[in-house]
Amino acid sequence: MDPIPKTPHVGAPIAVDHSGGAHVIAVANQKGGVGKTTTAVNLGTALAATGRRVLLVDFDPQGNASTSLGVPLALRRRNSYHVLMEGLAVEAAVMDSEIDNLKLLPATVDLAGAEVELIEVTRREYRLRNALAAVAARFDYILIDCPPALGFLTVNALTAASSYIIPMQCEFFALEGLSLLLRTVDRVRQNFNPGLEMEGVVLTMYDGRNNLSDQVASDLRSHFGRKVYDTVIPRNVRVSEAPSHGAPVLIYDHRCAGAQAYIHLAGEMLRRERGEARL
Repeated sequence: MDPIPKTPHVGAPIAVDHSGGAHVIAVANQKGGVGKTTTAVNLGTALAATGRRVLLVDFDPQGNASTSLGVPLALRRRNSYHVLMEGLAVEAAVMDSEIDNLKLLPATVDLAGAEVELIEVTRREYRLRNALAAVAARFDYILIDCPPALGFLTVNALTAASSYIIPMQCEFFALEGLSLLLRTVDRVRQNFNPGLEMEGVVLTMYDGRNNLSDQVASDLRSHFGRKVYDTVIPRNVRVSEAPSHGAPVLIYDHRCAGAQAYIHLAGEMLRRERGEARL
């Protein structure tokens, strides 16, 4: 049997530069249940539908992004844990999805152990960054679905990324803990990744009938200004149903309000990158 190709995890830091390769975006929020994985999966699907080559990195031990793409646990024998901790090359673990132009680096609960195992590892913050550098030229976008925590996994994702997206639920406690995430981002920027930028804030689970949703949206726009996307993701039952069918909502029901919102979000992100909607 041929040896499993490995990728180095030590040495000089690799500069995050997507001018000749992928734009790496971490989708992060340490608060669970805010639509983080839903945003990563459906934004990736929408970008792939435009012809962009997309890699979705499932970096959450819950493996919900993998489940949302219909990948059963039995097919995740090579996954993000092996890339992070055993030096497995990304290309050896990446899987095709049912969606053209969208590939997946899956995850399993084994990834939870990495938080402890990384403590004694040299240059632990750069492991994902170095691994993704080997495949960056093959993709236009790499989206990293971060765990709902601020440990070594999220730090690895932010160190690997050129920018980050924060999904924010339009609920009373939406701003709770946000300062912790921003402090983590600042620490990563100062110590590991000086070029890390905020891509944007996505308002999720928006209910236009609820005054609270408007208040939360107003507060976030006041704080972050144009970094908050104009597109909002509505609270939509079809979005909630889609993962149980192993499909992004854009495939499960592309006509529903949630699917259309993610299509518009991808379009807005692309327009901003082209400078058509300047921040």
